[in-house]
Amino acid sequence: MNGPNHNQKSYKTLLLTYNSHKPLSTLLLLYRHDWGKLLLSMLFYVIKHSPEWIRPVVIANIIDIISRPQQHSLTQLWLNGAVLAISVIQNIFTHYLHIMTMSAATRKMEVNLRSALTSQLQQLTIGFYKQRSTGVLQVKLLRDVEEIQLLTNYIFQLLPSAILTILVAIVITAMRAWRFLFFFVATVPTAVILVQVLKTPIQKRNHIFRRQIEGMSSHIMEMIKLVPVTRAHGIEDTEIARTGQRLNSVKRAAMQLDSINAITNASTWVMLRLFNTICLVTSAYLAYTHQMHITAGDVVLLTGYFDALTNSIVQILTVLPQIGTGFESIRSLGEILECPDLEQNQGKYSLTQVRGEFLFEAVSFIYQGSDRPALDHISLHVNPGETIAIVGPSGSGKSTLLNQIIGFLRPTEGHIYLDNQDMNDLDLRTYRQFVSVVPQETILFEGTIRENILYGLQFVSERELQQAIQDANALEFIVTLPQQLDTVIGENGTKLSGGQRQRLAIARALVRNPKVLILDEATASVDTASEVLIQEAIERLMKNRTTFVVAHRLSTIRKADLIVVLNKGQIAEIGTHQQLLQQKGLYASLIALQA
Repeated sequence: MNGPNHNQKSYKTLLLTYNSHKPLSTLLLLYRHDWGKLLLSMLFYVIKHSPEWIRPVVIANIIDIISRPQQHSLTQLWLNGAVLAISVIQNIFTHYLHIMTMSAATRKMEVNLRSALTSQLQQLTIGFYKQRSTGVLQVKLLRDVEEIQLLTNYIFQLLPSAILTILVAIVITAMRAWRFLFFFVATVPTAVILVQVLKTPIQKRNHIFRRQIEGMSSHIMEMIKLVPVTRAHGIEDTEIARTGQRLNSVKRAAMQLDSINAITNASTWVMLRLFNTICLVTSAYLAYTHQMHITAGDVVLLTGYFDALTNSIVQILTVLPQIGTGFESIRSLGEILECPDLEQNQGKYSLTQVRGEFLFEAVSFIYQGSDRPALDHISLHVNPGETIAIVGPSGSGKSTLLNQIIGFLRPTEGHIYLDNQDMNDLDLRTYRQFVSVVPQETILFEGTIRENILYGLQFVSERELQQAIQDANALEFIVTLPQQLDTVIGENGTKLSGGQRQRLAIARALVRNPKVLILDEATASVDTASEVLIQEAIERLMKNRTTFVVAHRLSTIRKADLIVVLNKGQIAEIGTHQQLLQQKGLYASLIALQA
């Protein structure tokens, strides 16, 4: 079995070799351990496809036998029939072997590629996700990987068989009526010229179409999230119109792609059928006038192989747009696998314990593209176990400061020290094992209550779980549920109330026994009755832990050891609740507004 170490090694190897600018070589590298399976699958495909090459010869032989019985025997008739029958019957076995061998390689590639994408997504910074919608990433993980699997079938199945058919047709025609190679040879450069003329517009329209699909996927997910807002304001018609505009954009891009494909296919079909007609009439005339030793069987053979040749060329031209789509998907996945926006933790110091002392030394942070800092020379000392409340008007830098504490963002200037160690020198993944975050909007997944509370934990006793649930004031509603801890709560906990979801988030934090606690408006979205229960649970959660609280409600922050008042990215005031009220500054104004 492939273990975590093997998967991690494969992920790193893929990152080192993935090159979206060289899609063909990248495709081959995706199968570097399974080339043998692909080649074996191609061999089975050639064998199973052999009746297409054998049939024209056998039919030509049979026609010659029945048209000139004095020169042939019935044995030859039965022999040709047996050869054709055997070639057809073997298709059952070789087709199965071909499909299963190809499937073993392509399905493994899909798993490995999606695993690599998942691993990379876990390494990218939070800033990466702020610039891309969930719908676009979903398209890449699902549709693009599927397109690469289809690309494999085109390159390792359809193209080789089409090329081999062309070669067989040319070789046997050369043996039976070499002068007719002119008709065959003339079709190839004509087809190549046609491909080159249409290559650029096909690629361009493929790219436009895939961007429209990504945009539509993003919009659909956004629309579903907005359903409560849309319904509450009675603007269903507006949302239907917005979605309709997006769908029409996709339709226009799809029709433009379909139009270029239609022109390609129709032009190719007409050109090749004209060559076929000329070949048929010419060979029939020569057989009729007894010239060049052309027999009736040769006419059938030449027509059959010209059909096979033209069908193969049509097949090649038909799959070229799909190949272009597959290559576009490889380039698309490069936006994830080649993204440099990684959280750099490799080779940095790993933490085995955390006390929770923080020192902010002239910390500044500027978002990319912004002309003013979100944080401007923040200096602050936090002792282990202290509770720090962070308040301020909207846009003052509260969320940015929290993201600095969690390590999602790194200072563009200054330093943050954790237990006297510069956080830039730490493996932040090991630090976050000692951190719990209770956000305003609780994030749950479609599983049981037990699975949501224990998310990411393996060794938690039933007693520890029950204690966390009780301390979070969640026991009183869990015992009323049908399966209690094993109750499935729906996507993002839709079967629970806001207060119940928040208490599960607190239980999730408690069971981790963190040293650093982040509370981001943890009671902002609940009713008064739930707030009392949640506030009691939060007070238990905060005990003996370094806690950073962002809140507007006075009840949440008045007991803090220190209140930091931010304004335009700077510390405007700092002190206890009573000290700040006496100063009659920004904090006192915010409290007065709330009152």
